[in-house]
Amino acid sequence: MEHSSDMNEDSGKAGTWPANLFKTRLNHPPDWPAMISGVAYAPFRPGQSPYKQIFPTRDQIREDLLLLRSMTRNIRTYSVEGTLMHIPELAEALGMNVTLGVWITGDETHNIEEINAGIELANRYSSVQRLVLGNEVLFRDDVPIDLLIHYLQTARRAVNVPVSTSEIWTQWYETPELARHVDFIAAHILPFWEGVSALDASAIVLAHANELRARFPDKPLILSEIGWPSKAIAKRRMTTSDAEHSIYLRNQIPLLDQHGFDYYVIEAFDQHWKTEEGLPGPNWGLFDAKRRLKLHVSGPVKMPVNVLSELLRLITRLRPESWPSGALIIALACCALAGLGMYYSQPLPVWLALPVAFIWAACVLTYTGIETHEFLEACWGPDDPRSFYPLHRPVGTAPKVSLHVPCYNEPADMVKRTLDSLQKLEYPDFEVLVIDNNTQDPAIWKPIELYCQQLGPRFRFFHVNPLPGFKAGALNYLLRHTAEDAEVVAVVDADYCVHRQWLKHMVPHFTDPRVAVIQSPQDYRDSHESLFKRCCQAEYRGFFNIGMVIRNNHDAIIQHGTMTLIRRSALDRLGWAQ
Repeated sequence: MEHSSDMNEDSGKAGTWPANLFKTRLNHPPDWPAMISGVAYAPFRPGQSPYKQIFPTRDQIREDLLLLRSMTRNIRTYSVEGTLMHIPELAEALGMNVTLGVWITGDETHNIEEINAGIELANRYSSVQRLVLGNEVLFRDDVPIDLLIHYLQTARRAVNVPVSTSEIWTQWYETPELARHVDFIAAHILPFWEGVSALDASAIVLAHANELRARFPDKPLILSEIGWPSKAIAKRRMTTSDAEHSIYLRNQIPLLDQHGFDYYVIEAFDQHWKTEEGLPGPNWGLFDAKRRLKLHVSGPVKMPVNVLSELLRLITRLRPESWPSGALIIALACCALAGLGMYYSQPLPVWLALPVAFIWAACVLTYTGIETHEFLEACWGPDDPRSFYPLHRPVGTAPKVSLHVPCYNEPADMVKRTLDSLQKLEYPDFEVLVIDNNTQDPAIWKPIELYCQQLGPRFRFFHVNPLPGFKAGALNYLLRHTAEDAEVVAVVDADYCVHRQWLKHMVPHFTDPRVAVIQSPQDYRDSHESLFKRCCQAEYRGFFNIGMVIRNNHDAIIQHGTMTLIRRSALDRLGWAQ
């Protein structure tokens, strides 16, 4: 763990010397206030889960609310399923206010039932102060924005309380039109996921909140989730503890109160069922799942020594320039492997056993060293890798993109799904050129041609037979038919479903004239269907989540031929290699 204040004065000078890595550190954040603005509340206890439709009882919910009432009068919920529909009634009896959440999924029937139930509760109980339809539904791509806006319009006409949806803070920049259909901005700002330290996070949250307030000055701003987990995996800076959880919250809350922000701390209680995001997911609570307070509410917070994290920190300091340490490790490993080789080659003559052992040791050591280096660099590599986050396109700037889809003997239904995903791209100016080269059977390529005609003038189809050069030949052919005003060329293979915001997120990077090629990772969308597909997904992730990340950090990527955006001027000059 890296901390920048309240440490021993010479710990910074001593660097990573082991004697200084394991010293306890004290931090002195402000004491926890008597009352806070609000908390996010999911009432599930161990063994309960919305996925299994096992809900808490009314009495358990009432016990929770009595416990929370001592620190806040405001709670935010996420769903009205099962016994969760009783929360507004129980809160009203205790004099508490509810920002009522309605859970939105890809199931429209479920959504309508939830929205109707939320509307009915909002109209029945005065404890319901706001209605929130959905939680990060655009971020997860659960529903298209048009459908979400329809839900919001329906609810706003039916209730007398403010209505909105809750999204991560960047989503409001990406879809500013959403703000026209809500009564307030509800934003999640969780700097833990940005890889910053708990000591730096409070200022980052305040900066993002001020940016949102300036961007949408006519809408009230609610920070619908702020918080920090108490457990996490040891990856780069993504480690944490109960102490960091307390330090962050005790620094953050007074800062937000001072600047007049309404906020909800995520969350009241640890939720063991939230496992999709790994170890952090179940561990955001102020209380653990057994309703025991985790927060250090007053006094200095002692940072316990995380031996594993500190050892990993020491390992990652062994950079190439630290050659004595590296040489020592390699020498020890070589001796150990050579000894092992000698032991198992005892039946051989000494003159043969010795070189066999050293050759074996060298081969194993080389392979193990490469794999270990790749693993360590991916997990605990440089603190500031070359990261490229989605950019927000300046108003009025959207260079035309020409999307090229090469096909050969591809199943028509599969290609149609690819074209459907391209049609849904949220980008104002693009064309799609589909080419089938050298497929002999018209029954294969004709349905694709007809489907392109149905999709409208943006889609053009070419069948060329014969055409040399395989895929590169097909792409070079399309270059000659690309719109003159297209500034970016994108290549998508015939079996890929593209995220609707792909162009919106990636094309703005071309405002930097030094950028010529942009690639995006890919994954299986049906990995949940079988063990074989899960294994395929795991193999894919090894390439895109480890190998390509490291290559990106060294500006040495492999051009893998799909999900690629290329500056038109560069491609016209070089072409595709046949």
